[in-house]
Amino acid sequence: MNATTRPAVVLVHGGFVDGSGWRGVYDRLRAQGHRVAVVQNPTVSLEGDVAATKQVLDDIEGQAVLVGHSYGGAVITETGSDPRVAGLVYIAAFAPDKAESVNTLIADPPPGAPVPPILPPKDGYLFLDREKFHDSFAGDLPEDEAAFMADSQIPWGLDALGGSITEPGWRLKPSWYLVASDDRMIPPPAQRAMAERTGATIREVPGSHSVYVSQPQAVADLIHTAVESLA
Repeated sequence: MNATTRPAVVLVHGGFVDGSGWRGVYDRLRAQGHRVAVVQNPTVSLEGDVAATKQVLDDIEGQAVLVGHSYGGAVITETGSDPRVAGLVYIAAFAPDKAESVNTLIADPPPGAPVPPILPPKDGYLFLDREKFHDSFAGDLPEDEAAFMADSQIPWGLDALGGSITEPGWRLKPSWYLVASDDRMIPPPAQRAMAERTGATIREVPGSHSVYVSQPQAVADLIHTAVESLA
C-alpha cells in the first residue's frame, strides 16, 4: 500500500509539552513509509487547538488518522467529526463524550489514584510542579530528559482544560487506544474505562504518561495498525 492511498498521520500533543516529543514516533512512522504531520497546539483553548489541527488537515491530500496524547485526546475527539478524518488513535489520552471536558473527566479521580502535581492557576494558565514532574509525568525517562521537559513546559490554558466536546469523533469513526499501565497523570483504570466506552481497539504497555516518548515503537506500531486497517 503506497503512502498516497492510505491515510496520513497527524500527531497532536497534550498539555505542558509541545510537538517535539513526537520525534521518536515520527521517525519510526516515516521509516514505514507513512505521511506524518505534527500539530503545534497553542494549548490556550480547545477551540484554538481544534483550529490548529484543522490547519494541518488543510495541507494534507486525502484523509488522515488523528493521534492524540493526553489532552490531545480531547482535541482529536472534537476534530474527529471532520470528514477528512478516517480514524482516531488515543495514546494515554482523554476521550471525552459530548458536553464533557478534561475538567469534568478529572473531577472525580478513582480512590487512591495519584494526584497530578498541577500548581494553582496563574493568569489563567496551569503548570506542573517542576520538582514532581519526573515522578508524575515522565517516570520511565532519564532524569535529565525529564528535567528538560519540566523546565520547558508550555502553559496550559484553563479554556483548554474546560473546553467541552460538541460532537465526539469516536462516535462516528473507528478508534484505537494505547493504555500506559504505569501512568501517574491519567490513572490506568480511567484510561481503560474511556477506551472501552469509545469501543476502541485496546493495547496496553507498561509505561509512564510520557509513553509516547519512552516507547515510540509501541506507539508507532499501534498507529501503523490503525492506518493499515483503514487503507
